Amino acid sequence: MSDCLFCKIDHGDIPSEKVYEDEDVFVIRDIAPKANTHLLVIPHKHIASLNGLLPEDERLMGKIMLLLPKLAKQEGLTGGFRTIVNTEKGGGQEIFHIHFHLLGGGSLPFA
Repeated sequence: MSDCLFCKIDHGDIPSEKVYEDEDVFVIRDIAPKANTHLLVIPHKHIASLNGLLPEDERLMGKIMLLLPKLAKQEGLTGGFRTIVNTEKGGGQEIFHIHFHLLGGGSLPFA
């Protein structure tokens, strides 16, 4: 999607601090962190929200779920972490490309 912020970051049109990338996903640090550690896990495939998932996205979503604790460990979040997926405008989603917030370290905001 040409006007999607995350697609532009993915294609290198907008700089970001990538902390992980593979053939399916990339992970960046949030530019307005809500915790000491605040990562965004974003699939390369443009999917607008959880409501836009298709049966063929099952492997990708499973991969992301398994990646989240690995990233938390990599970031030193041994005491726990929070994962948030905002869905649609009423659910607080601001960028309509599915992404997972991984937060941890210090005091976390209430979900």
